[in-house]
Amino acid sequence: MAGHTGDEETARGLLHDAEPRVRATALAALGRMGAATAADVAGAVADPEAEVRRRACEAAIGHPTVDLRPLLADADPTVVEVAAWALGERGGDGSDAVDALVAVAGAHADALCREAAVAALGAIGDERGLPAILAATSDKPAVRRRAVIALAPFDGPEVDAALLRARSDRDWQVRQAAEDLGP
Repeated sequence: MAGHTGDEETARGLLHDAEPRVRATALAALGRMGAATAADVAGAVADPEAEVRRRACEAAIGHPTVDLRPLLADADPTVVEVAAWALGERGGDGSDAVDALVAVAGAHADALCREAAVAALGAIGDERGLPAILAATSDKPAVRRRAVIALAPFDGPEVDAALLRARSDRDWQVRQAAEDLGP
């Protein structure tokens, strides 16, 4: 309720509650009222509970000084996925995380994490991420679809070749994404 009524004092007081769900909700409440600070978000990034770290990733979109790169190596894949998504939402402000996102895109055991990292690399649009996106066009179908879409900000013969290959992919959604992007 604090986030809906503008009760910053109550929300801020709950950031250190013993219950992880309460801490996560308090951070969301502060964000809803525009009162979450970079220090609030950074504290939540370091929280021992994955639920709070996931919420911190969402809140960190508006706080580009909060470093989400460590969360790309989190033990909980749901945290890695949301951290990658949040870095992509930052666009060019996420460019300091390109190398870490490339690592996730190429080697993470969880396909959702690889997919989120590929999407983030496309949203950031940094040329350093292009090789990882191109490699992801050979991953599982969901990752391939995301990789094709992530090629949108890039040009060049290797991009054209990847889109051409994707037009004959066995997955219809990959083919459709390539058709939508292709020349």
